[in-house]
Amino acid sequence: MVTPLSPIEAYGARSAEYVAVLGHIDATAAEDRDLLRTWARGITGEVLDVGCGPGHWTEYLRTEGVAIAGIDPVPSFVRYASERYPESRFLEGKAEHLPAADRSIGGILVWYSLIHTPPEELGAALAECARVLVPGGSLAIGFFTGPEIAPFDHAVVTAYAWPAAELAARIESAGFDVLETHERTDPGARPHGAILARRSAALA
Repeated sequence: MVTPLSPIEAYGARSAEYVAVLGHIDATAAEDRDLLRTWARGITGEVLDVGCGPGHWTEYLRTEGVAIAGIDPVPSFVRYASERYPESRFLEGKAEHLPAADRSIGGILVWYSLIHTPPEELGAALAECARVLVPGGSLAIGFFTGPEIAPFDHAVVTAYAWPAAELAARIESAGFDVLETHERTDPGARPHGAILARRSAALA
């Protein structure tokens, strides 16, 4: 019996294909670029692009004047991003174990980088985001929406769709105040969601 690849292994095996198809900012939606540019410009302190993949969002926000570093668990993505965008900073790391001190980061972008996280494991990643963010620090999450929490056959490896309200509740339970929720369906694409949240100042 063949053991299924982990998300890290699956993306590593198809990293060149991913870069060719999606690894550039022009492959993203204009609405998302506008949303994240406005979000990131309002942050004081460093931003982490967690699950940065080939680094295009990190580079885009850096060119918009944002102090940002990209983090990804796939070594081939980190190598590509470092070579392609030498003025940006990239590190290996996982959402569940971020290379940052407690309360040291102004903002965290997790743009479609938690879609492969099983629902029962999502809390650990959100708690780690809360750990490294300063009180009042900002979180931006991009995800696939659906009528219920459900796995589906993603092009690379199994992913999960979330009802926006359910994901927002999980984010709030991790110590965040949800500020904005966005949903959109583009032609030929799965329904998209985005949530902007702020780390509660009351969180220990």
